[in-house]
Amino acid sequence: MSRPGTATPALALVLLAVTVAGVGAQGAALEDPDYYGQEIWSQEPYYTRPEPEPETFSPPLPAGPGEEWEPRPQEPRAPKRTTKPKKAPKREKSAPEPPPPGKNSNKKVMRTKSSEKAANDDHSVRVAHEDVRESCPPLGLETLKITDFQLHASTVKRYGLGAHRGRLNIQAGINENDFYDGAWCAGRNDLQQWIEVDARRLTRFTGVITQGRNSLWLSDWVTSYKVMVSNDSHTWVTVKNGSGDMIFEGNSEKEIPVLNELPVPMVARYIRINPRSWFDNGSICMRMEILGCPLPDPNNYYHRRNEMTTTDDLDFKHHNYKEMRQLMKVVNEMCPNITRIYNIGKSHQGLKLYAVEISDHPGEHEVGEPEFHYIAGAHGNEVLGRELLLLLVQFLCQEYLARNARIVHLVEETRIHILPSLNPDGYEKAYEGGSELGGWSLGRWTHDGIDINNNFPDLNTLLWEAEDQQNGPRKVPNHYIAIPEWFLSENATVAAETRAVIAWMEKIPFVLGGNLQGGELVVAYPYDLVRSPWKTQEHTATPDDHVFRWLAYSYASTHRLMTDARRRVCHTEEFQKEEGTVNGASWHTVAGSLNDFSYLHTNCFELSIYVGCDKYPHESQLPEEWENNRESLIVFMEQVHRGIKGLVRDSHGKGIPNAIISVEGVNHDIRTANDGDYWRLLNPGEYAVTAKAEGFTASTKNCMVGYDMGATRCDFTLSKTNMARIREIMEKFGKQPISLPARRLKLRGRKRRQRG
Repeated sequence: MSRPGTATPALALVLLAVTVAGVGAQGAALEDPDYYGQEIWSQEPYYTRPEPEPETFSPPLPAGPGEEWEPRPQEPRAPKRTTKPKKAPKREKSAPEPPPPGKNSNKKVMRTKSSEKAANDDHSVRVAHEDVRESCPPLGLETLKITDFQLHASTVKRYGLGAHRGRLNIQAGINENDFYDGAWCAGRNDLQQWIEVDARRLTRFTGVITQGRNSLWLSDWVTSYKVMVSNDSHTWVTVKNGSGDMIFEGNSEKEIPVLNELPVPMVARYIRINPRSWFDNGSICMRMEILGCPLPDPNNYYHRRNEMTTTDDLDFKHHNYKEMRQLMKVVNEMCPNITRIYNIGKSHQGLKLYAVEISDHPGEHEVGEPEFHYIAGAHGNEVLGRELLLLLVQFLCQEYLARNARIVHLVEETRIHILPSLNPDGYEKAYEGGSELGGWSLGRWTHDGIDINNNFPDLNTLLWEAEDQQNGPRKVPNHYIAIPEWFLSENATVAAETRAVIAWMEKIPFVLGGNLQGGELVVAYPYDLVRSPWKTQEHTATPDDHVFRWLAYSYASTHRLMTDARRRVCHTEEFQKEEGTVNGASWHTVAGSLNDFSYLHTNCFELSIYVGCDKYPHESQLPEEWENNRESLIVFMEQVHRGIKGLVRDSHGKGIPNAIISVEGVNHDIRTANDGDYWRLLNPGEYAVTAKAEGFTASTKNCMVGYDMGATRCDFTLSKTNMARIREIMEKFGKQPISLPARRLKLRGRKRRQRG
């Protein structure tokens, strides 16, 4: 995508101020009398933290046989956990070992004089000399940056439990014991088992994160292990604590990640984990991530191939609630003419649900201009979507100021709403755990334990039951299905965030929307609920199935990885048969999803966009993830202009609200907005379109949708029915319409009286 021009120097300085902004205390939710009003930003200080010092690498010096490296003595750090284990582990299988970490005396770290001794100068392993510990990012087992070919193991129980499955947070399939299981598991339970990673270049290894096996039925995890490094995969050096091999404490259960930092960073190409004890009655199974900083090596082929850079000058960092508010404020100050910040409600904990509107006339609905929205963070721990939307807000502002023709046209012809964090309470929990230590579910739900994504009323069942009663009167329309009364009661299990989104979607006539989620790489389109009650997976199409397929493909096909047939599946599902898209019900059935609710209760066509295998990628991965998704985010917004649009007016030129727009052959109608304008998403083709409203005579037109971008204009002028005219005239003169049958009976009675 062309991006002419660059941001002004002032703009760059403003963004820099946000980049160095620190993690202040969580901003309190201020009282806002106007539910949808513009936020009045307080002038509270935005606390900053010092920038991290640049990485320094001690030059790797050759070491002859028997030479020792003598870094400053340093106490090994205790393993880090996100939460305390629920219960102590049972008796462990183990062999006699040195004392656990933290119990050894501080002695020099030296090479062993056994088989782990360096064979020659070229294969020696070096130890860093830094006094200050650096924090290295993950190598990328979870994000799949580390390929299957870089993972090896001593033995495997079977292919589905091979080394390639030993990735942090990888999930098992519905049917365990298949090709997609939830860990690496050794073929034997003894002390000679190991799993190793080939970093393919010299790397400063600083830590290891481990989990147990993801399984509903089995309890398998490693409770202690050794760490070894090598430059040639033949000669290995064990990480030591003093004069003995260091034993790292592993997991106490299977899902909570545990971090162990090396007492001294080790420079090598390979790193190996050697389990020393494991859960009683279990097996040697583990998932892991390695922390390490690759050393500069411009001649390394694999480094050049995997390197990803971006030219966009954006704030690539994770933002907590306070920082997110501040970033919104900065963007609003940079682009005051096209942005507005407002909130749609509050979370269970009282945090405001902030949205950014981007339009050439922010704050007002323009007749003939479609409304679009992006939502992220319904699951608080799926952080990538949140950051992508914050990056998108910055990008649109910058490119508009740079007069990028494509972005200018999009902003001036569309009213865009971006809600980056629907579940800020859950995000704050995940943020405390951090990128690698949050696990798969920490922060997923609201503070009161509700999954927002499945918390909307089930309108599918109401529709299908009405359709099945073919002989009875139709009680439910094929659109704008009313919310059941029980759902609206105060005692209903409905999250405050869910109620806020419903009110938001009822207030604004959205045409198209995408909710960004994480943990997979696919675009899911409705329906999300299977129609057959006895099935858990079944393709369940909407009447607009072809439109939804196109919308999903428009995002997936422009994503850098979604439609790549060579890419590895994230966990267990292969989505290439539908080019990176999937019908939600054919994947897994969900009742009360946002997608189904949006389609059946409003005019909005909603899709779920899963933007990455890693729900909470490390900050260093954000530039690459932005490049993966940037074009897709823009292309999907542009699809709001595909189909037909127009005005439905009466004979006096006044817009008719709530007029029904029907397309022949598509059993799903939409309605006009308050000004009588409408937008109907359709694929290219010729359609017979009917507009009708109560008290008006219906009108039908043939409307052609072309392949070029831009909706076809298709206006309607409706004239009132005869009965509606009579009512209008009688009401004008203060009278009521006369019922003709009643008048005839009255005349007959008068004639009888005259005869008598």
